[in-house]
Amino acid sequence: MKSFIGRHEVRDHHDYLELSLGTDPALWLGVEGESASERAARLDAGLDILADDPDLAPAVVAVITEAITHRPGPLATLPTPVGGVR
Repeated sequence: MKSFIGRHEVRDHHDYLELSLGTDPALWLGVEGESASERAARLDAGLDILADDPDLAPAVVAVITEAITHRPGPLATLPTPVGGVR
């Protein structure tokens, strides 16, 4: 059985998250090995998106919480974000 969100086929968990959030989950979760400047740019982009669409914040928090809870690995070593990067 195939799953769809709108006209887009959902093939895996990543597709579901991306279609649900409207952005790549890596924007919110980061990628392994990113540099400090890449992380700052990613967080800055995320802040801009949330400023334009504040209703997206609860969904983003849920995705991040789920990732930290069920796949702690590298996420467990990331500092807890406080404030923003500007």
